[in-house]
Amino acid sequence: MRVLLIGANGYLGRFVADRLLADPAVQLTALGRGDDADVRFDLATGSPGALTRFLDAVHPGVVINCAGATRGGARELTRHNTVAVATVCEALRRSGCGARLVQIGCSAEYGPSQPGSSTAEDAVPRPGGPYGVSKLAATELVLGSGLDAVVLRVFSPAGPGTPAGSPLGRLAEAMRRAMQSGDGELKLGGLGAQRDFIDVRDVARAVHAASLSAAQGVINIGSGRAVRLRDAAAVLARVAGYGGALHELDGPPGPLRATIGHPRTDPDHVPPVAYPYPDGCGSWQQADVRTARDRLGWRPRINLEESLADIWMEAACRI
Repeated sequence: MRVLLIGANGYLGRFVADRLLADPAVQLTALGRGDDADVRFDLATGSPGALTRFLDAVHPGVVINCAGATRGGARELTRHNTVAVATVCEALRRSGCGARLVQIGCSAEYGPSQPGSSTAEDAVPRPGGPYGVSKLAATELVLGSGLDAVVLRVFSPAGPGTPAGSPLGRLAEAMRRAMQSGDGELKLGGLGAQRDFIDVRDVARAVHAASLSAAQGVINIGSGRAVRLRDAAAVLARVAGYGGALHELDGPPGPLRATIGHPRTDPDHVPPVAYPYPDGCGSWQQADVRTARDRLGWRPRINLEESLADIWMEAACRI
């Protein structure tokens, strides 16, 4: 099976590439903006015609799109998350390869959910920010393209390679600094949000399964369990061996703040600020993952403690 992977050097794309390379039946070609891609191509600026010519030459059976942007202004997000997908869809429609498209979507497309509920694929999307809007627009383009296509709506990915700017990445970095400086107290804010964390390696397994299946439409990829960020912080402290006290700062929900020990008063010291994913999803998200089980034969295998242990291992290497 010839597979064209777009965005192989991204957070999710790296693990999808590893998973596909482990399958001897897969012949993988990586397309991206970096020098280490097999083929250099920028979806946000490249023409559908140029991509069509490449598709006709390579003739893949599956195209997997892991490319996109999670941060930036509305224009940048639209360019990398929506226009880029429009280019892929148009190129596939023009091409004679007849490839199946696996598009990586995001739970931010749903927007805020009712606390205690599980969000199924038939929920009406109400994204709460430009990131979710740009990803939802991409999903609608894929679903309306007439292609053999599936969109995997990935909830909150965790595990090795977690970006330092994510909530879990910020927690690990704050704990690393506390342990490095010998602080016996770690003050954290903005930990009330609950998210459905799913390990990136489980996401890669889902992408692999989707590429082999005939499933179409939208499929949620998550653990099916919401976890409060403060509980994730406690687990992270345990796997890190941090024996200090964890104190949650008072205040309304907002950006995740991390202050180690007692705040210093000198004007040159600015406490680090850790912003959450720009998902606009409010205080709660939890996936209904029955469709993934029924249509892909997929279930998550890696628990959050293992994901956090891998996040900590990478953070600890920076000591």
